[in-house]
Formats: sequence, structure tokens, C-alpha cells
Amino acid sequence: MDYLWTPWRYRYIADASKDKGCIFCEALAAKDDARTLIVHRGSLNFVILNRYPYTSGHVMVVPYTHVPDVASADAATLAEMMLIAQRVQTALGKTYHPEGYNLGINLGRAAGAGVTGHLHLHILPRWAGDTNFMTATGETRVEPEELSMTFERMRNALAE
Repeated sequence: MDYLWTPWRYRYIADASKDKGCIFCEALAAKDDARTLIVHRGSLNFVILNRYPYTSGHVMVVPYTHVPDVASADAATLAEMMLIAQRVQTALGKTYHPEGYNLGINLGRAAGAGVTGHLHLHILPRWAGDTNFMTATGETRVEPEELSMTFERMRNALAE
């Protein structure tokens, strides 16, 4: 079995463990979508870029209501979350032409959640070979696109 180590993520996880507040609730309260990277607002959920993306186009679908897990969310919120995920996948396909996708929910720190306490669904476009030697040996992630460009591209794609 091969292992892929991601030591650069430790800083992010260590900072997140301080529970300084909820980054999602703070983004909503700021009412500045461009600054907080909210690319789409639904009725019960919103879509926000990940500030520490694994790939260009890495977004999260987040309920407006601060709930810690799937069991605590109401059916309407979960239904819209999946409908938005479907819309995001279509937008990512048209914008980035990925070869696959990862969709995932990490509940609790032990499960890999960098943000605990507020349910969110990660959606990542993927390509064969998108994890390369820079990641594995240089502890450096190479992103081909700045977040500001990803913001514009995804906001436009989701507005269609």
C-alpha cells in the first residue's frame, strides 16, 4: 500500500482546532460574497470556495443553519444540498472539464473535518495525475488558478 502524506495541511487543521468561531457563519454575516468567496446562494444552502483547495474549483455546499451533522439537518436542507451539488457538478463540468469528482462530508475532527460544528459538503473536480511530485516531495501544492479567478468562473457558471 502506498501512502500520500499532506504535511502542509497540519497548519490548517491546527488552526481550525482552536474553534475561534464558525467560518461559514462569519462569511454569511459579512454580507460581502466576493471577499468571503460565496459563489452562489440558494434558499437553504450556499456555495463557497475552499480557501485551501485541493484542486481548482474546490467548493463546499453549506446550510445557512448552523447544524453539526446530517442527522441534525432537516430534510428540505439536505434535499436542496443535493440539488445544489448536482448544479455545481454541471457547472464544474462546463467550466473545468474534469475527469472525475470527489464529493464528501467529514463529520468531526477524527474524520478529517477542518471545520467542525457546521455541516458542509465538499465538491472537488479531479483529473488523472492532479496529485504530483510537488505535493508528495516538496510539501507544496501547485494551483493553476488564483481564487479570484475561480470565484468569477464559478459565480458565472452557477448564475446560468
